[in-house]
Amino acid sequence: MKITATTLGETGGDWLSMTMNMGYLVSTLIFFALFAVSVGMQLMSKKHHPFLYWTVIIATSTAGTTLSDYMDRTLELGYTKGAIILVTILLSLLALWRLTVGNVSVDNIKTRKAELFYWATILISNTLGTALGDFLADDSGLGFLGSWLLITGILLLVLAAARFTKMSRVVLFWVAFILTRPFGATFGDVLTKTRERGGFDLGTGYSSLILLGMLVIAIQWFYFRKNKVVAVAA
Repeated sequence: MKITATTLGETGGDWLSMTMNMGYLVSTLIFFALFAVSVGMQLMSKKHHPFLYWTVIIATSTAGTTLSDYMDRTLELGYTKGAIILVTILLSLLALWRLTVGNVSVDNIKTRKAELFYWATILISNTLGTALGDFLADDSGLGFLGSWLLITGILLLVLAAARFTKMSRVVLFWVAFILTRPFGATFGDVLTKTRERGGFDLGTGYSSLILLGMLVIAIQWFYFRKNKVVAVAA
């Protein structure tokens, strides 16, 4: 579901900023407004609402897409400078989270302060992931498909490390989380870019609708199965 959401973030962000010609700044403001409203509702909620939670995830992903593009293209920072700035912010945020709360484990989010750090970190992680994906696809020479295959390979290595080594699960989680964003971004580009550029030329609108439908079905199925298991156990 996370990968589907990050891919939707790429296609949805590009649909509003480029296909609809809203521009990176206006699109970023719109998606940040969606993020602010949805995360506010999430923080005020006293129980878990699957569709609200994934709405916040999509908002961070779309906002991350357009913010990264605004930094790299409109402000002309380039992918390298933009990534350095975002890495610095991300590491500073994780350090502040650890100093304030005591750890950065997603399994130990029990206070509103910890949840605020969680969502802020996800937002910056998704923005950084977009910059990394664009760098691999545009500047490295790998192209969209080659970048997607490279990130897939790295994610498999992270999965193997989690399965067969004693490396910190918290570190592996955040590495994997950051990498799922360029995975989704490059896969989104594979879906939407023209065949001449190595894509399937599905367009941002159709791709976003397909991905949204897939995500809704996946959420419903996952939580249906989860509730069924809980009911049987009870």
